[in-house]
Amino acid sequence: MKRRALLQTAAIAAPVLAMPAIGRAASAGTLKIGYQKSSTALVLIKHRGWFEKNLAPLGYDVTWAEFPSGPPMLEALSANAVNFAYTGETPPIFSQASGTPVVYAANSVPHPHQEAVFVKASSPITSVAELKGKSVAVAKGSSSHYLLVAAVLKAGLQFTDIKPVYLAPADARAAFQTNAVDAWAIWDPFWAAAQAATPTRTLTDAAGVVPNHDFYLSRRDFAEAHGDALNAAISQLRAIDAWIPANRPAAASEIAANVGLPAPVLLASFNRAVYGIEKITPPVLADQQKIADLFYQLHLIPSPITVADAAWS
Repeated sequence: MKRRALLQTAAIAAPVLAMPAIGRAASAGTLKIGYQKSSTALVLIKHRGWFEKNLAPLGYDVTWAEFPSGPPMLEALSANAVNFAYTGETPPIFSQASGTPVVYAANSVPHPHQEAVFVKASSPITSVAELKGKSVAVAKGSSSHYLLVAAVLKAGLQFTDIKPVYLAPADARAAFQTNAVDAWAIWDPFWAAAQAATPTRTLTDAAGVVPNHDFYLSRRDFAEAHGDALNAAISQLRAIDAWIPANRPAAASEIAANVGLPAPVLLASFNRAVYGIEKITPPVLADQQKIADLFYQLHLIPSPITVADAAWS
């Protein structure tokens, strides 16, 4: 993919993209963005108005829609309610399996310390193997769903040995706090928020279990017709992602009110993060194919898929 050059990358002010001299194009389209609390780069860009400023000369309007997790966001992608989305590694597998024309536009570097399976510190459970027969809250189709599956298998259990309780993050937190479930598999910043609210014991994070990539996704019809908008958006995301590592406290303070979480909770999440946005490569698609194959074997998706068919070139 050809990337639109950045003239400025790591400043507080939005970088200025090289734009055609003809000015704003008429009715080029609308970039309809789906985001969630964990999409730090998108939340910062939304707060600063970068997309609105830098996509206007290309003729694009920008709209935003917040989602509690990746699966409902990709349902919106299927319905064409959004055409640019940010999720973890598992939602696009379910989306492609359902027939949505999803395409992978870019991915984060792996950040395995930003999701975990954990219990309350008062729980007698001390290992993933001890989850046999126990209930675990998890968002179905989320990245933490894959973490839970992989962690259980790594511990020598079958997925049928545990009792998954499929809940959205807010409902899962309530169930965890009231002891309605024995454990919770979730990503940051929800994990950091749970740790701040209740003493917890981490059974495993994703390190050595799953890569934990995040993905920027689109619809194939939009990507093929409006690649300039996607390239410009990804360039902006790279710029803000390069700024965050040296400015984590400032980033946490800037968006705390926007995501409804205290800055110290966000900072705890940011301190576990690894930053970097890359183009899609065959090894990353191969990692995604492993998820697809495993989920088909477990009858979590209805038919096998070829992940490479969803690559955007």
